[in-house]
Amino acid sequence: MTQVTDRDAPLPTAPRHAAPRRNRSPEAAACVFGGAVAAGLGLGFLAVLVIVLWISSPYPDSGPGGALHLAAGLWLLAHGTELVRYDTLSGVPAPVGVTPLLLIALPALLMRRAARLGSASGDGSDGDEVLPASVVFSAVLCGYLGVGCLATVYAAGGPMPADPLSAAWHVPLVAVLAAAAGVWAAKGRPLGPLPRRVPEVLRRAVVRPRYAVAVRAGTAGALSLAGGGALLVGLSLAWHGKEVEGAFLALTGVWSGRFAVLLLALALLPNAMVWGAAYALGPGFALGGGATATPLGFEGAPALPRFPLLAALPPEGPGTALTCATAALPVAAGLVVGWFAVRRAREVRRSETALTAALGALVCGLLMAGLAAVSGGPLGSGRLAEFGPVWWATGAAAFAWTLVPAVPLAVAVHSWRTRPVRKAAEAEEEALAAGDEWHTGGGREVRWEALRRTAGTLVPDLGPAPQAPSAELSGGPSAAPSAPAPDTPPGGRTRRLTVVAGPGIDLPAALARPAPDAAAREDRAPAAAAAASAPAAGLPPGPPPHAPAGDAQTAPAAAPDAGSVPVPAARPLAPPVAGARVLSRRRPAG
Repeated sequence: MTQVTDRDAPLPTAPRHAAPRRNRSPEAAACVFGGAVAAGLGLGFLAVLVIVLWISSPYPDSGPGGALHLAAGLWLLAHGTELVRYDTLSGVPAPVGVTPLLLIALPALLMRRAARLGSASGDGSDGDEVLPASVVFSAVLCGYLGVGCLATVYAAGGPMPADPLSAAWHVPLVAVLAAAAGVWAAKGRPLGPLPRRVPEVLRRAVVRPRYAVAVRAGTAGALSLAGGGALLVGLSLAWHGKEVEGAFLALTGVWSGRFAVLLLALALLPNAMVWGAAYALGPGFALGGGATATPLGFEGAPALPRFPLLAALPPEGPGTALTCATAALPVAAGLVVGWFAVRRAREVRRSETALTAALGALVCGLLMAGLAAVSGGPLGSGRLAEFGPVWWATGAAAFAWTLVPAVPLAVAVHSWRTRPVRKAAEAEEEALAAGDEWHTGGGREVRWEALRRTAGTLVPDLGPAPQAPSAELSGGPSAAPSAPAPDTPPGGRTRRLTVVAGPGIDLPAALARPAPDAAAREDRAPAAAAAASAPAAGLPPGPPPHAPAGDAQTAPAAAPDAGSVPVPAARPLAPPVAGARVLSRRRPAG
């Protein structure tokens, strides 16, 4: 026993395959806290604004508690949640569902910032934990929705509580979209690859450039329509300036109330922009009680409250030439879609460009349908239950108006940009059809061999030297042995070479000499045979470093004989080829 205790035996250790114990991640907790802070900042901003207006009001309807309940309701309204107003003249609860689009930007930007900061924290440099994108997204979303649930319960005790069913899906929808945008921006805005659980059709569509260009073109078209709607609203406000001023002054007589009306009008300006775009597209917008305002006329008797933006509506009655002239706005938006649908790659077919423009028009229609859906809503019960543009009619009109001019313009711009390529291809076809000696009859191979021999070791020898084209095939002069000037340097080596004047290559008069007669060739035959059998001393066998352009065969270096003309080794045998034409070898598609 003592022997066992005296030995310094090591204690048994835990098996290495055991899973390590995981602790709670402080980075995930920080993301949850960041989501809650984003929701709290939005609530705090609206609460401060409402409290300031309540303090400055000379006749407040309730205490500070009522003002805070109203701020919570406005925060939920900024997410698209419908509020319910109980203090009506008829005693029937009236829903308020027209969401000021400018208020949506407040929670969306705060939530996006919280998700982006959560993804950027924990880069692993100092031992910090790097959280996956899904963990950051879930953690930020949990913190934001927790505050949203508390705000819904708190707003239920105020003068305008929120509809629980409407808040149950509007608040998570805005939070999910904003958090996804923040995580995506923090990861570098990747476009793929998508997870494998996504259908393969969608995974392939994301990486194809056609759909990215279509989304860009459709977004540009929707922004053009929104800008045109803003232009119409501004012109209408200026045209009905007296009516707008009268409605603004008649609502309240104190500066705090007028300031509140001004803030509400500013928050509803994006809604007015979408309504102006729907008016220019043709479907117009509903004003309650069956009244609809379109370029063709203003029909019905709407029961409208006194408000500055509503005072700028067109007059009742049939449309005029001025109202019908608003059709120029969707036409301009269609031209914008067609311009942005053309890619800069010239190898795209015309059919591909036309399809991209059509998809861009579809994206524009979908975006306008979504904007029309969120810009309208009920302002009460009965005659004010329908207020704003009809989303499906606005989307269909935007698609049709942008499709008609976008496709022809995209095809025309594509044809104009590919014009140089088409002209080069046509010139090449004409040259091939006419038997151009520069590119036919083996002339290309002859020029390449001349370039290889002139460059020496810079261009490797990939095969045997091509044969020079015959006079019958190329139309050029036949092979004629020639030699340069006889001024051979003293003690220098000489070579006897054969220069071939290839098609399209002009040689100087010193090189292009007539071929010698038959007697002279017979006298030089023994010397040529001897030179071929025994190469010159000190020179490596093979072709000389400087060969003439377009030669068909080259004799090895040998001592000069009586019948040959000495050629200096360092003297170039042919001038460089000038005036080469570069033609595209690829026919443009489409």
